[in-house]
Amino acid sequence: MTTLSLGSTAASSAAPGGPRLGERVRSLGDEVYETLLSQLISLKIAPGMRIAVDALVRELGVSQTPIRAALIRLETEGLVVKTHHVGYSAAPMPSRRRFEQMYELRLQLEPFGASLAAQRMTDASRQQLAALSAAMSAPSADDARVAYGKFAVLDAQFHSWIAEQSGNELLAEALARLYAHTHLFRLRFHSRVTEEAVTEHARIVQALDRRDADGAQAAMRDHILRSRERMAPFFEMLD
Repeated sequence: MTTLSLGSTAASSAAPGGPRLGERVRSLGDEVYETLLSQLISLKIAPGMRIAVDALVRELGVSQTPIRAALIRLETEGLVVKTHHVGYSAAPMPSRRRFEQMYELRLQLEPFGASLAAQRMTDASRQQLAALSAAMSAPSADDARVAYGKFAVLDAQFHSWIAEQSGNELLAEALARLYAHTHLFRLRFHSRVTEEAVTEHARIVQALDRRDADGAQAAMRDHILRSRERMAPFFEMLD
């Protein structure tokens, strides 16, 4: 069996231009991973919910091999946990303090990374950025929660791409270990999150396209501050 019954997920929407934007051929394992990631982000698989491999085999129409590979990958990203004699389940939501620490670190690193990325922009990277920005802005006919999950995947790719373009490997690695974006989207399902993020992303893209280091730094900082403000009421629900 080799066909996903749920179809392609976010990464298939992104245009070519680099490994994260779809240049490489996406494997069945990638599709399974992206489908499960979308389900986790959209809370179709709720925090703490057991993930049965056999049920996924029936649902997705694939063998256990790509499913188990995807679950291992999600486990390394902190979105899935494996318990001995029990199996896999969705990770619990991070604590309120953990979310606050994510934002503290993002505010220190991401504006600086955006500034560096603006200085290093090439014609090729500008095309890559435009393709990813267009994918995030494109309307989706999917179920609202599935579409939300797809946007979350693209949002994470957007921020990761900027960090990588900074040319500072340590900065990119530190941000990658946060997995902040996927956890944030799990915290709250709401169209305002995507609508306002698209507008804020556009300001970042414009500054990067102009190779405006100061403007990119300011736009990224404003985006993170606004995101924290949007999410703050929901931090109160966490321990």
